[in-house]
Amino acid sequence: MPAFSLMIQGTTSDAGKSTLVTALCRLLHRRGISVAPFKPQNMALNSAVTQDGNEIGRAQAVQAYAAGLEPHVDMNPILLKPNTDTGAQVIIQGKAVGNMNAVGYHEYKSIAKVAALDSYHRLADQYQAVLIEGAGSPAEINLRARDIANMGFAESIDCPVIIIADIDKGGVFAHLVGTLDLLSQSEQDRVIGFVINRFRGDISLLQSGLDWLEERTGKPVLGVLPFLKGFHLESEDAVAKSPIKTDTNAKLNIVIPIMPRTSNHTDWDALRLHPDVQVTLVGANESIPPADLVILPGSKSVQSDLAFLRQEGWEDYLKKHLRYGGKVMGICGGYQMLGEQLLDPHGLENQHANTQSKGFGLIPMETTLKKEKQLKQRHGKLAFAANAQVTGYEIHSGVSQFSNASAYKHFAELENGEKEGYISDDGNIIGTYLHGVFDHPEALQALLNWAGVDQAATFDYDQYRNSEINRLADSTEQHMDIDALIELCRDF
Repeated sequence: MPAFSLMIQGTTSDAGKSTLVTALCRLLHRRGISVAPFKPQNMALNSAVTQDGNEIGRAQAVQAYAAGLEPHVDMNPILLKPNTDTGAQVIIQGKAVGNMNAVGYHEYKSIAKVAALDSYHRLADQYQAVLIEGAGSPAEINLRARDIANMGFAESIDCPVIIIADIDKGGVFAHLVGTLDLLSQSEQDRVIGFVINRFRGDISLLQSGLDWLEERTGKPVLGVLPFLKGFHLESEDAVAKSPIKTDTNAKLNIVIPIMPRTSNHTDWDALRLHPDVQVTLVGANESIPPADLVILPGSKSVQSDLAFLRQEGWEDYLKKHLRYGGKVMGICGGYQMLGEQLLDPHGLENQHANTQSKGFGLIPMETTLKKEKQLKQRHGKLAFAANAQVTGYEIHSGVSQFSNASAYKHFAELENGEKEGYISDDGNIIGTYLHGVFDHPEALQALLNWAGVDQAATFDYDQYRNSEINRLADSTEQHMDIDALIELCRDF
């Protein structure tokens, strides 16, 4: 069967690129076509770790799952993790090469493109199909030079393109026509059609607009995908502030601060979806409600996010919360914040070396940022819950040391016998470097019991995620002619 590639580009961020690639990965996989996802350049603080210890964007890990594959670094060779408003850590083929500002990275793109093409060609040699996700919009005029994320990459490998737009945002025809008009003629020629995403209502009321669009552009509308009520797919980057549910009778109320550089926010997806749990996310200048459990999440810039939390009143809140018997859990950067000192001798989080910050002082440890990142998939058992399995992954530069290592209880015992994390003597504080710690059903059950839920409902997050991807794929197949799309790509 001949190989083909297809690139999904969007009129805007959050138009549905990741979602459509995920659906198509599952649909091709069902047809027995070996398919791999690929995103040449991703900007996100939500990342995943591959089996061989490399870092890629979370969306590509989800797409690999939909395709029946283990995530691989070639699926996302360039990952940008913002650490300031104008700069980011640059990760090339799974490894950090340093921090760059926007101008510096723009100059670096020609080098980064070599890595992107190298990874793409390895996938193209190995799989029958490669589904490529663009980034943002291809019509960003100021980013056209040296583009490696959208049409610049599509032109380099000569692949067809679909443009997707979110009708729920409004102005869908202007988005599609305007995007196409801002492309060069050669770029327009490789657009094989449009997809309209998240449509609600009677399709007959949209038909006159679809006819006009096809006549105006000469491009077919390949599908109108409906709005899927209650649909959940792990988010590529943006933290969804709106609650999945609001349950005043929840057995457990969890509060999580959202910091400027919060990372790996999918850590609490299993909690937000659990029937016994209500999760409240608290942003800047918002009042902090009472809680049974407070979770301090991961951070790409721990010292600056720690300063943000202090400014927002979280230090006093945590002390009062613990005095009244509340529980606190820190994950990765949040774990480091609970310690006594944060040291950055190499200036990894900012441009100034030898910076240090005083932590919240709730865990007797000191954390020093090292140049080499820890990138590992982990599995083991929770130390406080007999035989409860836990899985997760580590992404951190900090190395934490306890002031008296023999005097504390550890959170988990991992695959190699390593003791990981911390539990306070009174059992009210947990710290861990494990992202995804709630994803395994046994760990989730044990942690809900620890937090105060005596009989928590069983919830299997992996099973739920798989069923949602199947629901997405079924809907996409119903509203797009997938076999015709495959032929379009092969004939391009």
